[in-house]
Amino acid sequence: MLPDEKGRFGKYGGKFVPETLMNALDQLEQEYCHYRQDPQFQRELARMLTEYSGRPTPLYFAERLTKQLGGAKIYLKREDLNHTGAHKINNALGQGLLAKYTGKKRVIAETGAGQHGVATATVAALLGLECTVFMGEEDIRRQELNVFRMKLLGAEVVPATSGTHTLKDATNEAIRHWVEHVEDTFYIIGSVVGPHPYPMMVRDFQRIIGDETREQFLAKEGRLPDEIVACVGGGSNAMGIFYPFLEDPVKLTGVEAAGEGIDTERHAATISKGRPGVIHGSLTMLLQDEYGQVLPAHSISAGLDYPGIGPEHAHLADTGRAQYVSITDREALAGLQTLARVEGIIPALESAHAVAHVLKVAPSLPSDYSIVICLSGRGDKDMQSVMGYLGVER
Repeated sequence: MLPDEKGRFGKYGGKFVPETLMNALDQLEQEYCHYRQDPQFQRELARMLTEYSGRPTPLYFAERLTKQLGGAKIYLKREDLNHTGAHKINNALGQGLLAKYTGKKRVIAETGAGQHGVATATVAALLGLECTVFMGEEDIRRQELNVFRMKLLGAEVVPATSGTHTLKDATNEAIRHWVEHVEDTFYIIGSVVGPHPYPMMVRDFQRIIGDETREQFLAKEGRLPDEIVACVGGGSNAMGIFYPFLEDPVKLTGVEAAGEGIDTERHAATISKGRPGVIHGSLTMLLQDEYGQVLPAHSISAGLDYPGIGPEHAHLADTGRAQYVSITDREALAGLQTLARVEGIIPALESAHAVAHVLKVAPSLPSDYSIVICLSGRGDKDMQSVMGYLGVER
């Protein structure tokens, strides 16, 4: 399976980094390829995923939502029930363990919504590693609770004050820091982005979502689902649940953040409105101006507020294997409220984009059509922002 020997998914991917990082990336690729075949590494990772994170997460039939919409059967893959509240822990455990096996004493990470930062800080505490997390000033404001959680877990949180003060700028700061400390520091990237081997490695650590979904759906329905829907910013939860179904006749739908509308300048719809370009070490679809300068992204969700997307998603879009649609801030907020009131589950604003898309399409589909939504995280972290958007006074 892709990527090829140069880390390319079709024309996307690769390594576009300073010379000082090339040796570190080559070494990381060799170490990852070794340890993913190592029985001891895999046993320890499997034990942590089961006993520490709480896997497997349930595949839940949303019966009341299905009845209310009156169309397709809707299932939820409950990644929100993971320890720390999101799918991010799957990848953080994998990369954190790899840092430990390769002798690194210190890890760094970037974060937008804070879930990857919390997951990395958690794993660093678990494994006895020093931890620094880079986060945009705007996201620090939006995700105050997660910032406190990271600090409580022992991590240093460093604000990124350049650009739009969001995930893109936090990633820039993390890469700059890694260039200066590459000898003793492991960079835990939180999504299927960045230079090779990160998109492949993060996908592999997240594919457990799709592997479990496949087994659980077969056990419940005796067949595969008709469609899988997941939100995409960088795209790690989507790639994790899509990957085991790539060779099957299952429709794959990624949901981008349309923000205030893709006809405005305030959105994060990278595939719908972007063009090929280089960001954070790889060639992918990118929001950019006529001179190739990266354009600011916007989303109600800090986790989707990113101007690029994982290169494998760009390849899946090019080849038509997956479709990518967009949902506005307003629609996502409505999706969050509907799932909360009908099923008693408050999703993260990221996941609410996937829910909102299904709310639009499910009523027109037949009752024997089944959709699985990847519920990538829980909404606790977003309550302060949601209160603000709904005009609730504290």
